[in-house]
Amino acid sequence: MAFSSNAVADHHEQLELAENQFTISNIKLQRLAHLTDYLPDLQIHSNPLDQNPFFHLVSEFYITPSDFILRHILHDLSGAFPSSEPYLEYHRAGPRKQIYFDPCHVRAAIVTCGGLCPGMNTVIRELVVGLWELYGVREIFGIRAGYRGFYSIDPVPLNPKMVHGWHRKGGTVLETSRGGFDLHKIVNAIQDRGFNQVYIIGGDGAMRGMVEIFNEIKHRKLKIAVAGIPKTVDNDVGIIDRSFGFQTAVEMAQQAISAAYTEAESAVNGIGLVKLMGRSTGHITLHATLSSRDVDCCLIPENKFYLEGKGGLFEFLDSRLKDNGHAVVVVAEGAGQDIIPRTESQVQEKDESGNPVFLDVGSWLKSEFKKWWARDHPKDLFTVKYIDPTYMIRAVPANATDNLYCTLLAHSAIHGAMAGYTGFVSGPINGNYAYIPVEEVARAKNPVNTRDHKWAWVRSITNQPDFG
Repeated sequence: MAFSSNAVADHHEQLELAENQFTISNIKLQRLAHLTDYLPDLQIHSNPLDQNPFFHLVSEFYITPSDFILRHILHDLSGAFPSSEPYLEYHRAGPRKQIYFDPCHVRAAIVTCGGLCPGMNTVIRELVVGLWELYGVREIFGIRAGYRGFYSIDPVPLNPKMVHGWHRKGGTVLETSRGGFDLHKIVNAIQDRGFNQVYIIGGDGAMRGMVEIFNEIKHRKLKIAVAGIPKTVDNDVGIIDRSFGFQTAVEMAQQAISAAYTEAESAVNGIGLVKLMGRSTGHITLHATLSSRDVDCCLIPENKFYLEGKGGLFEFLDSRLKDNGHAVVVVAEGAGQDIIPRTESQVQEKDESGNPVFLDVGSWLKSEFKKWWARDHPKDLFTVKYIDPTYMIRAVPANATDNLYCTLLAHSAIHGAMAGYTGFVSGPINGNYAYIPVEEVARAKNPVNTRDHKWAWVRSITNQPDFG
């Protein structure tokens, strides 16, 4: 059933009323782009979930335009809301009673970009199954090899039978790559192939690319909804509670730490050294340290460290080896990059996404440990066992918790795109799923706060120096 454009006016009136109400309370609604912002005469359709036998449509089933999620939920009631710092609200994710696409005419494209992460195949599977089973979409395509696949490779038709077991596989069946971003070639291909919904699964680089794609589509006034699902095993995406695959990564990191502990404990003056993922943030390293309780020193990018002198890493490890006979050091890949010697060419080297190429902090530390021991304890036995489980962790299938999370992310994105929202990513905020403007996600960071209780907890169980 289709509706007149009056329903579009009603949608904007409800939204404007809600915005005015929140402004009074010093709460700022983060405006979400909608296709009707530049295509005001779009036809509206009733949601096919009305006839879906699997759902009981209670009064709370459909999300209204005035249903929002508060980002900051902790308040000090002893004082008033500070006028200069509004409290941010985001549109709540979920199905809408009215949609802006006729499912029979939807052509959806799904693309994965960047490095691997547990759960990528689950997200693809759930997008396909959700579009097919929830909304009756029959034209769904996978874009191979990342952004370059839009204009260089034929899309792959997808259906529930084809993707049935994909959640049991690591990596991405659609294949992925870095780089290859050519805005006009990508948008031209989207337009020429008749795609009107595009789902982008990727990290910060892919999200920055999504901003450009969304803006170009809006500039051309095309009826194409662009939805993103942020992917980063490092958990460095801002605003949302966590990124998919992160819990799986921490779980797998436990195995590497356990092996390092066994190796260190079984040697005379043994050090088990583990390098974990985390280019700019140390969330995996921190959570793995807290979970294992076998770690003696946790090194993350947010907290600089040094080797020599009073309060340095060597002094600390010397004490640990004297007391316990062994030690375990866990380091994030982005830690210590400022103190590793580099040649001029290494300083300027970039990867295909434009990120600085990191040197292997694990191999460097292993070498430095051996030099230190040979210099200060030349007559004593010493062993360093270096474990780098990076690709093992990235490539595994998602665990049960992440699999469920991927399903909810995918369905949230589908509901948002069908409702006409565009230029958004789906993700949980304080446990509730929301739609967040992609511009915010592309620039938001999520560093470890080394001044909070969690980092204090790390230091309390490791007794490591502050390196301050």
